[in-house]
Amino acid sequence: QVQLVESGGALVQAGGSLRLSCAASGSIFSIVAMGWYRQAPGKERELVARISSGFSTNYADSVKGRFTISRDNAKNTVYLQMNSLKPEDTAVYYCSAGGPAAWRGGTMDYWGKGTQVTVSS
Repeated sequence: QVQLVESGGALVQAGGSLRLSCAASGSIFSIVAMGWYRQAPGKERELVARISSGFSTNYADSVKGRFTISRDNAKNTVYLQMNSLKPEDTAVYYCSAGGPAAWRGGTMDYWGKGTQVTVSS
């Protein structure tokens, strides 16, 4: 099992920045993919960004150029730097992790409890 604990969510004004962190513990040897998803009220959960153990990255079109995902394998931590935040970025952000199949397009195996990001206009 892998445990994921997110931190860094907050209320911020439009145009501002936040950095989310997610620390992984447990059977972390199995993790290849780590990522961030978000779910806004009344909407489905969507991928924001993900990163492989080899530091390849994917981003949702809506966040390209504004958000940056990074990973510190020594600390078993993944980060999401969010700049130029917009009200439509308001959501609960979930950290996720998975093995090789998850990186190849499968579903993530582990999820954090989420952290709230609210962007005011």
